[in-house]
Amino acid sequence: MKRYDLIIVGAGPAGLSAAIEAAKRGIKTVVFDENSRPGGQLFKQIHKFFGSKEHRAKIRGYVIGGQLLDEARKSGVEVILDATVIGLYQDREVVVKLGEAIHHFKGNAVIVATGASENMINFPGWTLPGVIGAGAAQTMLNLHGVLPGKRVLMLGSGNVGLVVSFQLMQCGCEVAAIVDAAPRVGGYGVHASKVARTGVPFYLSHTIVKAEGYDHVTGVTIAEVDEHFSFIPGTEKHFDVDTICLAVGLSPMSQLLKMAGCKMSDDPKKGGQVPICDTYGRTSLSGIFAAGDVSAIEEASSAMIEGRMAGVCAAEYLGYIDEEEEKKELAELDDALNGLRQGMFAPGNRGKAIEKTEEGIDISKNLLKNGFVAEDEIERYPGVTHREGIHPVIECTQNIPCNPCQDACRQGCISIGDKITSLPIVTKDSKCTGCGMCVASCSGQAIFLVNEDCGDGSATVTLPYEFLPLPEEGSKGIGLGRDGKKVCDAEVVSVRSLDVYDKTNLLTMRVPKEYAMKARFFRKA
Repeated sequence: MKRYDLIIVGAGPAGLSAAIEAAKRGIKTVVFDENSRPGGQLFKQIHKFFGSKEHRAKIRGYVIGGQLLDEARKSGVEVILDATVIGLYQDREVVVKLGEAIHHFKGNAVIVATGASENMINFPGWTLPGVIGAGAAQTMLNLHGVLPGKRVLMLGSGNVGLVVSFQLMQCGCEVAAIVDAAPRVGGYGVHASKVARTGVPFYLSHTIVKAEGYDHVTGVTIAEVDEHFSFIPGTEKHFDVDTICLAVGLSPMSQLLKMAGCKMSDDPKKGGQVPICDTYGRTSLSGIFAAGDVSAIEEASSAMIEGRMAGVCAAEYLGYIDEEEEKKELAELDDALNGLRQGMFAPGNRGKAIEKTEEGIDISKNLLKNGFVAEDEIERYPGVTHREGIHPVIECTQNIPCNPCQDACRQGCISIGDKITSLPIVTKDSKCTGCGMCVASCSGQAIFLVNEDCGDGSATVTLPYEFLPLPEEGSKGIGLGRDGKKVCDAEVVSVRSLDVYDKTNLLTMRVPKEYAMKARFFRKA
C-alpha cells in the first residue's frame, strides 16, 4: 500500500488549489481524478470570471484552469487521471480503480474536492435523446466541439442556464427560450441582459409540461404555473426544438465523506447532503477535509479559495506549518472569500426578494421578469450617463462582487470604490479616450461606449461582441434593443480585435442619434 502525506480527490478548481498550497510547503501530494484531463469545470468555462484581481476576475475559466495546472506542476504535485476513487475508509485509506485494477493508498491527510453533479427533473418524455443537462451541453460544446442540437430550449434561469444559453448561441445554436418555474430570474442580471438583447425570450413562472418525439426530441410544451407550481390550464405554449437543456441546480457529490463516517447534514441552502465542517473545511474526522462544491454549492472562484484554505489546514495538521502561520494565511483567505460572498447574491440572501440596491435604488422588476432592464428603468442607475463625445454607459444594475472596470480605465473614468459590490459610476470631469478597455474587461458585458451625437444626425455605440463570423466594416444590419427587438437600422463602423481584449471584440455601429441609448446589439441584415 503506497502512502502519501496528502491525498486529494478531485482535480477541479478546489482540488488543484489545495494541492498547490500543500505542495509548495514540501508536502508529498497526489491528486486523483476520474477524468482524462484535469481542471474540472474550468476548461469548459469560456466566459470571464467576476470578482477582483485576487479572484482572477476578467480571466476566462479555461485560462484559469491552465494557470492552476502550471502552478501544480511547478510545485511538484502528482496528478493521476482516469482514476476513480471508489472508497474512503477508516484511517484515511483510499481505494482507487485504475484501469481494471484496484489499488489501495494511505494518506496522512485527505482532502475531498469531488464537486457536484447536475440535478434532473422528471416530466413526460424526459428520457428521450435530446434531453440533457446544461453542463453536459457545455462539455460537448467547449471540450469536444460537438453541437448538442440546432434549436434548444433552456430550463433554468440561474447563472448556469444563462451562461450556457449564451455559449450555445456562440457555437451556432438557436435558443428558442429560457424557461423557469420561479417568478424571477435566478442568475446575475448582466448575464440575463446579454442573452435577452440577442432576442431570446424569457418565460418566468413557466415550466415544461412534456417533451415531444418518438425516438428523439422534436418539440416541447411549456405552461404557466401558479404560486403552488401547478399548471394553469390554457397557458400552454409549444416550441419546435431538438434539444432541451436542464439547468436546475447541482447536488454535492459527498458520498465519499459519508462513507468515511463524517457527520453529514441535509442542507437545501448548500445544495443537499453535505459534510458538517468548519469554515475552513475541517470535517468531524481528524485529518479529513472538504473543499469546493462538495461542502456547499458556490462559484468556481469560491471553490479555489476554499481549496487553498483546506490546503493550509492540511499543512498545519501534518506539521508543515505552525498554528500562527495557519491563522495568518486563513485570515487573508477569509478576506478574499468574504469579498465574493457580498451583495444581493450572497449565500445569506438566497431565496430573498431584494427590492433595492445597496445605494437605495429600486431593483428593475422588468429585469427579474423578462431578463432586461426596461426603458423607463435604465436611467435610474448611476453608471448610465449622458455627456458630449464618447463616454462609457454602464448598465450594471445589481450589487455583485466585481470591479475589473475600475482597474481597466487608466483615465479614471470609472469608479466602484472600496466596496466591491457597489454600482459603478462614471467619475465627474473624467475624459474618455475611447480605448474600450472597460468594455472588453467587463465580465458581464454590461459596458458600452456611446457618442450620442456625431454632429450629422447619427450616434455611435461600441459594444462587446463574441460571435463569429465577425461583421465587416460597412456591414448593414439592425440595432437591437435591450429586449432583443429591432429599434433601428445600423451600420458597422469598425470591429476591433486586439490581444489585450482577450477575444472580446469591440463592434462599433452607427445608428440614428435618437437611438443612442436604446440600441445595444447588432444583427447583420
